[in-house]
Amino acid sequence: MGGIGKTALAVETAHQACSQDWFPGGTLFVDLRGYDDDPVTADQAVLALLDALGVRGPDLPPSAARQYDAYRQLLAERQHRMLLILDNASDPAQFLPLLPGTDRHRVLITSRDRPDSLSGVRLIDLETLPPDDSAALITRALHDADDRDERPTREPDDLRELTSLCGHLPLALQIAAAMLRRRRHRDIASLVDEIKQAGDAMAALDHGTRGTDQYGRSLVLRPVLETSYRRLLPDQARLLRLLALAPGTETGTDAVAALAGLGMEATVSLLEDLAARCLVTPVWADERPGNGVQWRLHDLVRAFGVGVVAGDAELVEEGEAARERVLDFYHGWAAAADDWLRWLPGRPVPGRFGGRVEALGWLDGERAGLVAAAGWAERERFASTAMWVAARLSFYLSWRRYFDDWVAVGRAARQAANRSGDRTAEANAWNDLGLALWGARRVAEAIEAHTRARDLHLAAGHRLGEAIAWNNLGNALRGAGRVAEAIEAHTRARDLYQDVGDRHREANAWHNLGNALREAGRVAEAIEAQTRARDLYQDVGDRHREASAWHNLGNALRGAGRVAEAVDGYGKALAVYREFEDWYRTGQVLHNLAVVHRSAGRPAEARACWLQAADAYTRAGETAQADHARTRAEEQE
Repeated sequence: MGGIGKTALAVETAHQACSQDWFPGGTLFVDLRGYDDDPVTADQAVLALLDALGVRGPDLPPSAARQYDAYRQLLAERQHRMLLILDNASDPAQFLPLLPGTDRHRVLITSRDRPDSLSGVRLIDLETLPPDDSAALITRALHDADDRDERPTREPDDLRELTSLCGHLPLALQIAAAMLRRRRHRDIASLVDEIKQAGDAMAALDHGTRGTDQYGRSLVLRPVLETSYRRLLPDQARLLRLLALAPGTETGTDAVAALAGLGMEATVSLLEDLAARCLVTPVWADERPGNGVQWRLHDLVRAFGVGVVAGDAELVEEGEAARERVLDFYHGWAAAADDWLRWLPGRPVPGRFGGRVEALGWLDGERAGLVAAAGWAERERFASTAMWVAARLSFYLSWRRYFDDWVAVGRAARQAANRSGDRTAEANAWNDLGLALWGARRVAEAIEAHTRARDLHLAAGHRLGEAIAWNNLGNALRGAGRVAEAIEAHTRARDLYQDVGDRHREANAWHNLGNALREAGRVAEAIEAQTRARDLYQDVGDRHREASAWHNLGNALRGAGRVAEAVDGYGKALAVYREFEDWYRTGQVLHNLAVVHRSAGRPAEARACWLQAADAYTRAGETAQADHARTRAEEQE
């Protein structure tokens, strides 16, 4: 893309190659200015090349055809290899006539477009810099100007944040470095704050310097992107604008098609056109079923597209309609994926996905976009659909333990429900937010959220909702150490579930009640409660929650000294959790098995279980617990 450092890399490469005598015949350089309003043509470039080769004035052939003949003849006669750099080409017509007629010499071409139709051309795609290299670029730029400049060493975190705001794009980093050189008496944090307050990194950087780079080119961002944008065909420019409005940093092809209101074939073709112009980057997802190509815009390209839309009322409305389409798409697909995650044998088989694993894969691939789209609930136009998206994400975000995302989604949905005046929706939103806060270990806030949900359901006479709120409130109270209140809450939930005839949720209440009873030291009652929960889960066919009941029954049995039965319960839970690829709970069971082995004087078995627990926690993204398990394993050596 523009600003990625193509020219700098080409020139630096040429200097190093020449220093090693790779090109004893010398180097020729032509700036084709392919993205300017008046690009250099091949006919103009050949005159410059002939002049560099010593052909000028009366020696210059009178016609273009004879000039090309003379140029190629001179290159053919050169016995020593030369390097020809054709910089900033936007069209093959600019450089094809300039290629030598011999394979003795070498040619290096820089462009923002991929010449896919040409054979014999090796393509080298440049990416943005890695974070460490971004920081090194700014550090070197400051030290080159003043080797006493200690700001990078003194402010490493601010330097990292600055490079992130620049999107690790070399041109943006150069601009930032120039601004820091000018404001030598100010710290890096001041520039970071300035960019954040502007809310538009491109605008802040472009207004901060009027300098030039080592090639005399202006250090500005927006004109670089504008020249690429103006060269797009109308349908390509439209898709780029709409993609800049997409939720999330990467978007799947299906979602892009919904955003654009186009069929898949047309969408893929346009995306490939934009990728060939280095304005969109295809990102191949991992091997999980359901994942495919995602499409990513660089942060500064996204900011440019948003700015283009904001400046035109018609484009604003076009963008709002596109957001409605993609929100509807996300709602439908998230609902189908959620149905698979909650599906139990005996119920109708959900459609759209081939199974639970494929549904999880799709959610993993689209998570960033889904979470951002749910956040649109803060806007009245999108509130209703975004709230439904948020509700459909709860089970998934809990499963994957993305609690920060879940809290953000829950807050947006709760605020939208409150504005709508729908008290049932508000109660449900408070409940989901409470679960997210509980998962994030923000226990006091979780208690408040579930209390609000309970009171709203109670006022509306919604007994099932009230039971759900009591059950979740019990968990939060237990987390706060208020075990007696937790037992009362779970008992109320159990009784309400029995009254409304919801046996599945009744099992949840028995399960949570058993945990609270065990913490209260009422082990025999805890064993009975977990046994009731296990049996009910078996009756309704919920194998995953049955595994949870087996796990907690094992804990209760171990507390009663019935170790062999406890180990049997852990084993049953472990088999199901591994089948479901629930790695966090797999780690919990293995931890408990390790404790049993250690207590029984079996250090080798304990060490093996803790190492397996560490692996499971790592797969679940729980780094701290994985480290703890490894430490415990080392203690057994």
